[in-house]
Amino acid sequence: MSYADLAVPSRALHLWRYTPWARIHPSTVDDVPSADPVRWEVGDGGVLAEATPRAQGSPDIARTFLAESNPSVWALRCSPDAPTVHVRAVASGHVAVGHLHIVAEGDATVVVHLSGEADWAGLHITAEVSDNVRFAYGLVNELSVNSKLLRCEDWTVGRDADVQHASLSMGGFRCKNDLRTRFTAPGSRLTQAVSVHGRGERHVDHHLEIHHDVGRTDSSLTVHSACDDRSHAIATGLLTIAEQANHCDAGQVFKNLLLSEKARAEAIPELEVLADEVAAAHGAASAPLDPNQMHYLMSRGLDAQESAALIVEGFMHDGFSSLTNSDLLEALRTRLTVHLECELKR
Repeated sequence: MSYADLAVPSRALHLWRYTPWARIHPSTVDDVPSADPVRWEVGDGGVLAEATPRAQGSPDIARTFLAESNPSVWALRCSPDAPTVHVRAVASGHVAVGHLHIVAEGDATVVVHLSGEADWAGLHITAEVSDNVRFAYGLVNELSVNSKLLRCEDWTVGRDADVQHASLSMGGFRCKNDLRTRFTAPGSRLTQAVSVHGRGERHVDHHLEIHHDVGRTDSSLTVHSACDDRSHAIATGLLTIAEQANHCDAGQVFKNLLLSEKARAEAIPELEVLADEVAAAHGAASAPLDPNQMHYLMSRGLDAQESAALIVEGFMHDGFSSLTNSDLLEALRTRLTVHLECELKR
């Protein structure tokens, strides 16, 4: 099905309620503009090769739009026992679109660094994690503060695989993230963590789906959003456990730190549990800066700005506390610390 055959999605859907399609589209909703390709650069241990585009599954307006804007696909394979593979994705020009397919056939760690000055960037990442693989993945969004971003991800997780999936969102003016993971065989686990830093009038929308189609699969989702100025962070978590998919253990937790009176944050956990013998839980909390923490830090010589910055840093670092891959943690926390230090100097 082509983009022209698809109707503009209704805002009654959670996926498009807070960031309707017209607000994230680069021009008018009837148009599919020509796009420059995202420039991919891979570090040691990874190999990029052009791949054949795969057929689109169920009709999805965002993924169809990205495929028609730029149908080229690059496949990433990691060398056995390679160190952390760093991939740079550079988006330039008016509209830039890229599709990366990750072939996870062995244990590996991959960190994608998204940057560039594009007015509008579109990114589609697909991944197939093979049986018995331990795979860690992170994406760091450091786009220009004036960029729009549409990011889609589709992951399938094989038998007895362990996936750690992390997102650090610091760039872009308006960002729509639609991240979906599906378990295809028992014995597998997903640990997913998201940290968002909102400032100015930044608008960041994460829609996160985790589908337990088979039993004996586990998942954990944690989202931390620190919102300042007039920024707005949204996180929707859709967790499904299919009928007869018993003995699953799944949960999701959303925490929002509101740093100004005009900052906003939405947390929408959703559970659709059709099996009987499962453990499924969710939680959400929003709060301003703790005055006791501020008092403690300021009593030790820090000013108000430095104290708030230290609390924000700790809060966002804590968003990744569920991850155990040391290489992934180091890469994310290094970029976060550099970003927050730059913000403090402004």
